[in-house]
Amino acid sequence: MFRSRWRLPPGPARSRPVPVKGGLRVGIDGFNMAMPDGTGVATYGVALAEALRAMGHRVEGVFGLPGAADPAMREVMFFEALERGLPDRHAWMPGPLRAAAHRIDTYVRRPLQPVPETGRVERRPFVNRLPALGAIWTAHGLFARADRYFRRTRRLMPVRLARPPAVMHWTYPLPIRMVGAKNLYTVHDLVPLRLPYATLDRKRAYRRLLNAVAAHADAIVTVSEASRRDLLDWLDLPAERIHNTYQALPDTIPASGGAEVFGLHRGGYFLYFGAVEPKKNVGRLLEAFLAADASVPLVLVGARAWAAERELRLAGGGEGGVLSPYARRLARRVIRLDYLPRRLLMGLVRDARAVLFPSLYEGFGLPVLEAMRLGTPVLTSTAGSLPEVAGDAALLVDPYDVSALAAGIVRLDRDDALRADLSHRGPAQAELFSAERYWARLSDLYDKVLA
Repeated sequence: MFRSRWRLPPGPARSRPVPVKGGLRVGIDGFNMAMPDGTGVATYGVALAEALRAMGHRVEGVFGLPGAADPAMREVMFFEALERGLPDRHAWMPGPLRAAAHRIDTYVRRPLQPVPETGRVERRPFVNRLPALGAIWTAHGLFARADRYFRRTRRLMPVRLARPPAVMHWTYPLPIRMVGAKNLYTVHDLVPLRLPYATLDRKRAYRRLLNAVAAHADAIVTVSEASRRDLLDWLDLPAERIHNTYQALPDTIPASGGAEVFGLHRGGYFLYFGAVEPKKNVGRLLEAFLAADASVPLVLVGARAWAAERELRLAGGGEGGVLSPYARRLARRVIRLDYLPRRLLMGLVRDARAVLFPSLYEGFGLPVLEAMRLGTPVLTSTAGSLPEVAGDAALLVDPYDVSALAAGIVRLDRDDALRADLSHRGPAQAELFSAERYWARLSDLYDKVLA
């Protein structure tokens, strides 16, 4: 585990990281955790916080949600924004005036304020979104201001605390750094560069940000060997500066009766869960599912993202509102759900005949690991990190080959022995990404950064 003795070069008193008894103070950002519907990166942030706490460290969150001069109202405003989203302070202004206000706001120093735990605000509704944090710090619009600052200066925006943590672990490549701390940045994947047609990111700006983060980071963290190879290919960094810790899952007990809640039977449906966007390959999955003519329906759980209409084109109507033959078949064979709470989603995963996740590219592939841990058979992709996460415990297919996808679905539908074998192999493969193994990899990373 983490070494109890460590030294840092001397510096001003206000810039020295402050250890706590039995561990360190470690900051993590709440950039993704603050999003109402969450993301895979939000799950990563929660799991990282839980791991660090289990290792004996004090975890503090850095957010960009509203504060207030009155500490009691600061807690009220923070949790209102956590539920409703971040309001634009200048939304009432006319367009040109609002743009000018944003430019000025970019350079105004807004200190991080502590969000007190007074006991007056009921926090239990956020227990699945917000990990237990030793402290919460916030500054209104922090991440939006950092983005504008970087676009104008090409530099990472500095933020300060009078007593900074030993490590500031940013869970995303954000244009920001904590003065006086060791700054780590997790880069989950390079989808904007590997699949430039599959995202709306500004590609040149994204490349500049990656280079700036790499230049200032004390370490770059990633979550698979596939992503590490991509980072070594794109960034001018020595191999020892890029660390693969993989990742673990936060403990979530599935809700009882996951299938029954939706009028389904255990083992009586296939399941896809994740965003509906180009890299997830949902369009080819639907085409393959129709071709397979499976004996059970497909449950599709995922919020619509960019280009979702194109991915769901087989489900679209024809001219004048007349449904195409494909759409009529899909209406009978596919059950669509936009979003589910995590416990209920995990109940659906546990009860599925198999999870289908033929993504074109993943930095890690949380859905595959979540399904295997619960003993649910998985069909996934030969692309990106998915083969190293799935190992020999899943059915791997070429995600671009619709015929291969259809053949895989037919096998999982009809071959009881194959499903039983994958159900047996899955939990053993998932154990390679256990919490204890994750703690060991994080401990080794922090040892090296603080040495």
